[in-house]
Amino acid sequence: MSRARPRAVLLLESGLRLEGYAFGGQGECAGEVVFNTSLTGYQEILTDPSYAGQIVTLTNPLIGNYGTRELDQQADGPRARALVIRELSGVDSNFASEEALDRYLARHGVVGLEGVDTRGLVLHLRQAGTMNGIISTEDVDEDSLRTKLAAVPSMQGLDLVREVTLERARPFEPREGLPRLRAGAALHVVAYDFGIKRNILELMSSRNLDITLVPATTTAEEVLALKPDGVFCSNGPGDPAAVTYAIEALRGLIGRVPLFGICLGHQLLALALGARTYKLKFGHRGGNHPVRDESTARIEITAQNHGFCVEAATLPEGAEPTHWNLNDRTLEGFRHGALRLFCVQYHPEASPGPHDSGYLFDRFRRLMEGEEE
Repeated sequence: MSRARPRAVLLLESGLRLEGYAFGGQGECAGEVVFNTSLTGYQEILTDPSYAGQIVTLTNPLIGNYGTRELDQQADGPRARALVIRELSGVDSNFASEEALDRYLARHGVVGLEGVDTRGLVLHLRQAGTMNGIISTEDVDEDSLRTKLAAVPSMQGLDLVREVTLERARPFEPREGLPRLRAGAALHVVAYDFGIKRNILELMSSRNLDITLVPATTTAEEVLALKPDGVFCSNGPGDPAAVTYAIEALRGLIGRVPLFGICLGHQLLALALGARTYKLKFGHRGGNHPVRDESTARIEITAQNHGFCVEAATLPEGAEPTHWNLNDRTLEGFRHGALRLFCVQYHPEASPGPHDSGYLFDRFRRLMEGEEE
């Protein structure tokens, strides 16, 4: 931590005020303050579109020690509004690093705050729940910051998908040299971009799937006109219940084409079937959450990033819970055999296991081939 850096302040809705030093971009931003317990992967976290509208606190005390590189981006740049850490590493020691984290955030205009008690901040969020906060490198007057913070909308009822989805449909082009793990004819998948991560697309492509990305506002009729063998529903930010246009589109696809959903896609499929979602107190964000697969009794070590959850008791008849979170017994997945759909709440593409959850992409292909229901 360099004391030559400008001072910065974080103020929470609860009144908690934390002062530290700015790095990366300069200025002011506000959003829901959340925490992630992953030990590595700060660039993947920053560029995950599911973090749109959020200020991310990392519990690992030293961040930036292996720099950043283009290959690790999950979008074309950071999607989190700001980053809060205990200490910024002065050296990016990885031989593959292309740019230091400080310079990377500055180039993208993302504010960083270091030198704060992140352990205390996380404990506060666990006890009080996630809440809005504001970071400023310019205005440290508490009354002024509190006035600005009062104007920030709550995450509940907030549609952030429109901020991150692509503007028009396009084919996905996997990186050169991506291995093909499945032989046979390529199948065509239409993937809804609710805030999709690049590694999801890479892992589907590796199963010999040709992917057409479509905007979140694409109707069921427009999707079916593309003649897909299956439809994928991606992760994304915000309150799932607010993404009404996507829920309506999925209602028009259920039962007509195989469907696979991850994270927000899991929640949207549940809502399309008539189930309900609710907001968790402080969410699940990290790389070591144990999940039990009920069909095999295996425990998967999963990566998670979500603040909302499907209420299992509201799933309709025929929808079978398949995965449970062993930390708090929340629903982590379900399937509906007759309607040819399945989904999970966690992120198999993040590979914390590292390969515990890769079977889900193979399952999607088998479902499209008619081998699994």
